[in-house]
Amino acid sequence: MRDGTVGAVRALVVSVAGMCVCVVSAAAQTPRTAWGDPDLQGLWTNSTRTPLERPDRFAGRERLTAEEIAELEASVAGQNDRPPPSGDPGTYNEFWWERGNFSERPSLVIDPADGRIPALTPAGETRAAWARGTDSWVDRTMAERCVTRGAPKRPGGYNNNIRVFQTPTHVAMLHEMIHEPRIVPLGDQPRISTGIRLHLGDSRGYWDGDTLVVETLNFRDDIFTNSFNCCPGAGGTMRLVERFTRVDANTIEHRYTVDDPASYARAWTVALPMTRIDGPIYEYACHERNYGMEGILSGARVEESRAESR
Repeated sequence: MRDGTVGAVRALVVSVAGMCVCVVSAAAQTPRTAWGDPDLQGLWTNSTRTPLERPDRFAGRERLTAEEIAELEASVAGQNDRPPPSGDPGTYNEFWWERGNFSERPSLVIDPADGRIPALTPAGETRAAWARGTDSWVDRTMAERCVTRGAPKRPGGYNNNIRVFQTPTHVAMLHEMIHEPRIVPLGDQPRISTGIRLHLGDSRGYWDGDTLVVETLNFRDDIFTNSFNCCPGAGGTMRLVERFTRVDANTIEHRYTVDDPASYARAWTVALPMTRIDGPIYEYACHERNYGMEGILSGARVEESRAESR
């Protein structure tokens, strides 16, 4: 078995000619908490430049070559230090970004095999077509409004870090972005009423061997207005199943399956590795009355005034 393999069997004892030969699997190396569960605690990042869906240029490909990855990396190197287009004020320079790197996989979606999100239903198409406006703060994305980045949060340009805490009865994941905590009770604790809808949903978890399985229901239907939502076009009927597996000292494989027949033709799955980091994790002091929101709406009123005076 290769280093870091995670499995249910910890040791295999084979008797040969009266001798006891003990073969210990790599799973025995999985770090454990004091009470025996796989240890997922610590600081992790899911930063990556790999897109959610497979680009057309890589259609039919499950892996990229080292040369292709190097070409992709070179194409984006220093992109935010380049002069912005005429009339564009630009954004942060390269120093502030932590997008990560491209991986061998051409997309985060691994099922369906084409690396694309399945066809949307009419309801899913309507939600996915939502576009932000400038009439009011509610016409902006939930991310811009500092309400939520969703569960699970897809990686963005920065603040992709997560601190994981564990007890025998709960797992907590503190997202650096918008300092959002996800509290996951373990075992058979009853769920909240289906009439209560949450931006991060209602999660319950259990251990499947060395894998933490988290099932989340009761999402708010307006999660589709979150630009970092796990699943464009999904709504409150979504059932989200996540699997967290510690594959080696520095990696957790995080997979999530989106099951929402009201939004998609079929379920689909994403693989999003989490890599250990030293930290620290920073406060992200974002709130609904941030300066950016005031500037966006005030600027829109100025543009409307100018248009009316012409």
